[in-house]
Amino acid sequence: MSKQKITIPDFQEMKEQGRKIRVVTAYDYPTALLVDQTDIELILVGDSLGMVVLGYDDTVSVTMEEMLHHTKAVARGAKNTLILADMPFMSYNVSVEDAIRNAGRIIKEGGAQCVKLEGGAAMVETVRAIVRAGIPVMAHIGLTPQTVSQLGGYKVQGKDAAAAEKLMADAVQLEEAGAFALLLEAIPAPLADLITHRITIPTIGIGAGVNCDGQVLVMHDLIGMYDRFVPKFVKRYANVSDIIGTALQNYATDVASGQFPGPEHSFTMREEVLERLY
Repeated sequence: MSKQKITIPDFQEMKEQGRKIRVVTAYDYPTALLVDQTDIELILVGDSLGMVVLGYDDTVSVTMEEMLHHTKAVARGAKNTLILADMPFMSYNVSVEDAIRNAGRIIKEGGAQCVKLEGGAAMVETVRAIVRAGIPVMAHIGLTPQTVSQLGGYKVQGKDAAAAEKLMADAVQLEEAGAFALLLEAIPAPLADLITHRITIPTIGIGAGVNCDGQVLVMHDLIGMYDRFVPKFVKRYANVSDIIGTALQNYATDVASGQFPGPEHSFTMREEVLERLY
């Protein structure tokens, strides 16, 4: 199938028209090719790659060079899908100058069209500066995995009145700073609904209920490739780890028994050539 690549202004139009925005993560070329053949509008090259691809215990360990490496691979595969890349931990936290420089690398070297960074009010001036430099920014509040130790673990955020009010205020300030969209992670669905109606930019939910303007899931959760930790908000649409495991074991069995390779997998040569070798 063919599709037209969405642009940043199109997201605002989708919100205004009530059309849901579809987002999924991808971290490599073959997966990006597959996503590019669907109706999904946006690929997130998330720092979740640290856990589901690189085997780290968290997202904090992901480096700038690793993010660039994987973003480049996705950009080579997804020609008709907008690419959003995470700014890894400490690539934007030290100074505004660092943030602009690293966001620029993700666009220039990585091939993404926009970046995402975590944090509320403390990140407002950073978001404003990156946007002023001409780079579209998606903000991210609620459960922010890069600072999960400060949050006391992977917990739902904004459950009490004070925390909910702070998230509402963060959302308004990030919109005013120029973010083109806001990712809401692991917050109560009614709060996400209020934020979605309070701000004019689109909200993308992950564990934030059905009333966000769009949804995102980690690819490996969606297709059943990662089971070390499966959040409540994940819906599995396949269980490919079982399929892959079965295929690998069948291969191992066939090699051991001599059933692979068979004649259909082997190359032949002319009889007269073979006779000369003997």
